[in-house]
Amino acid sequence: MNCPAQAVASRAGPLQICRRSLSTTLQVARKAGGGGPKQLRLRAAHRMKARFMPALEHVPGTDALPQADEAAKAAREKRFSTQRKQFHEIFQSKVYSRFKSVLRHLKSLQSTDEGTGTDELSKHARSFDKELRRAFELGENRLTSLEENPVYAKLRDAYFHPKPETLKTQIHYAFQSHMAAARFTPAIRNTMKQLVDMRFPHEWFPATRAMQRTIHVHVGPTNSGKTYNALKALENANSGVYAGPLRLLATEVYQRLMAKGHACSLITGEEVRIPDNTDTYFASCTVEMTPLNSIYDVAVIDEIQMIDDDERGNAWSSALLGVQAKEVHVGGEERTVALIQALCAGIGDKCIVHHYKRLSPLATMKTSINNDFNKLQKGDAIVSFSRLAIHALKKNIEEWTGRRCAIIYGNLPPEVRVQQAALFNDPNNDYDFVVASDAIGMGLNLEIRRVIFETVVKFDGRSRRSPTIARSSKSAAEQAASGAAETERLGLVTTMERSDLRMVHQAFKSRVEDIRKASIYPAAGIVEKFASFYPPGTSLSYILRRVQKEATVGPRYRLDISRTVLEIADILQELPLSIYDRLTFCFLPVAIRVPESVGCLKALAQAVAENTAGNLLEIKEIPLEYLDLKLEDFQGTGRDVNPLTYLAKLEALHVTINQYLWLSFRYAGVFRSQAMALHVRSLVEKRLVDALERMNFASGELVSRRRRGRLAALPYDPRLDDMDDAELEEKWTPVESRGNLWSRRTPTGEGAQARPRSVVGII
Repeated sequence: MNCPAQAVASRAGPLQICRRSLSTTLQVARKAGGGGPKQLRLRAAHRMKARFMPALEHVPGTDALPQADEAAKAAREKRFSTQRKQFHEIFQSKVYSRFKSVLRHLKSLQSTDEGTGTDELSKHARSFDKELRRAFELGENRLTSLEENPVYAKLRDAYFHPKPETLKTQIHYAFQSHMAAARFTPAIRNTMKQLVDMRFPHEWFPATRAMQRTIHVHVGPTNSGKTYNALKALENANSGVYAGPLRLLATEVYQRLMAKGHACSLITGEEVRIPDNTDTYFASCTVEMTPLNSIYDVAVIDEIQMIDDDERGNAWSSALLGVQAKEVHVGGEERTVALIQALCAGIGDKCIVHHYKRLSPLATMKTSINNDFNKLQKGDAIVSFSRLAIHALKKNIEEWTGRRCAIIYGNLPPEVRVQQAALFNDPNNDYDFVVASDAIGMGLNLEIRRVIFETVVKFDGRSRRSPTIARSSKSAAEQAASGAAETERLGLVTTMERSDLRMVHQAFKSRVEDIRKASIYPAAGIVEKFASFYPPGTSLSYILRRVQKEATVGPRYRLDISRTVLEIADILQELPLSIYDRLTFCFLPVAIRVPESVGCLKALAQAVAENTAGNLLEIKEIPLEYLDLKLEDFQGTGRDVNPLTYLAKLEALHVTINQYLWLSFRYAGVFRSQAMALHVRSLVEKRLVDALERMNFASGELVSRRRRGRLAALPYDPRLDDMDDAELEEKWTPVESRGNLWSRRTPTGEGAQARPRSVVGII
């Protein structure tokens, strides 16, 4: 217990310091040789600290701290060295196991006389084995970068790919490249290089280059009038063609032209309607089906920003460069203007840009609805990135508000989406809300007053991420005031949860980058000639990768060979198809993640390879038995008996029927049941509409799902380990670039266990 004197001293100390500090407020004065104001303040602070703070006592044992740090560092290096060695052993074993599998496959081709000779194959295998050993030796010496050790780096990236078969595919590609390097002379290599010279893709259309065209570029936000003015020019022409991104848009323009008294054809991948009583008519088509050999007065190419898409962008490039029309009207986003002007300057076409402004304002709200469905208003659109979440939201909203909710997402057939949009737009029913995917604005005019994002995290096929939310939110929110244009209502954008609203605000403040390059794809003739340099049986996916690597492309173009095309090529590799047939099937609309779609793809390709009758009823891989299913049989909660399973089966059947119809226009002699397929498709669409009216979905835990999705989208940070879900939720701030993930400093707990480092960091 302290004595009174000590107590007085302890009490007087702080008071004395306080009085002293008040009476010695720093008066900064510049003295000769004393430095500037900043240096004077620092010296004064040090003097105050030395005067009023006791000196630190010497702590025994602190002299040994450097030695302890060195020992810990040595132990850490030893541990990492052991882990690195273990990884190399496992990695090397996996690579050689996959290489043996590739060799067995190539040797099996000898029985069909499709591959390289056995002796030559063994010779190349021994040479490639030496190359692999050199790569692993460099890897053990920590030379693992793409520049220092390209073979090792590419195999390592394939090893860590989410799909297990990627490593085998990469080894197959590397081995074939190794054989090609030994087979081709410099003269042959030069010939192949010239063959894939794609610097001037506009020269692929010589008839179009003989014309003097005027390109009208209509750019602006959704429902600003750009498409309306382009279609007006089409209606006033003597002949013309419309090319749009979706079958439903092509059908809408087809009906519009027919209503105006113009004879018109409808050309899509799954449907063709040609007027019977005339040889002169307009055409309405999807972009991939644009007739490039006919001459028109006016052509309209819609959604020109799709020219940048790695899956379908080449269709827009071909339509823009190849359509034979005196006037070409293209409509889309502002970010395409610079690219189109550059392309027109390069090919000698005149370019006129028309800018449009939104007729009604669009703004982000300052508050979210905080998961309160009572705050929903008539005309609200709730946007989600998950089909499961879309259905769960529909059920929750209808139960909570007592009002109906339309539903729109990509897997639904276009006809069903149009029907749902009509229900939402009709003011005389109880469909007050719409729940939709981020493709809500593509091809549909919706009377939306407010857009509400259910989440800002999207699954891209590999992982959950949020960097693309800027583009997704803007494109979806452009519909927010579409129905308000004439009344000049304010279109609003907000989120379900407060923690997501910051990302939406950032998205609207940021500017989406301009499109700099147009996507192109090698013509079938180029691929066929390039493939002739390789032995029969060489996989098409390998040939396409080599084309992509060897091609020379102009500064305004980008050669895109999509992952879907390569996957389809690998699926069909074992079938005896020509290169042309393989390329045709690569553009078949296939849902790779739907087993029924992949099975149907193989069956349809088998029919073409064997030239057998492809009658619809004889192709068992098309699940026509799904027509006999009833919604009443799917009212359970298990995976196979819930209502979503019923809906997924109908959607899968619709996809397979569309595949059959698509091929029936390209192999009419094989797939002859076109009329029956159209009838089946209409039956499926009716059942889908009925199912959406009657289905009763389980509510699900949407809040916890959004939380898990956001946390999964974050890059790893050690501070995550010391925080519970509530803290993570509060501090979560999505960012696009690497750096500090946190809006303020986060606490670190004692005894926190660090998450094991990835083996990628070790090597």
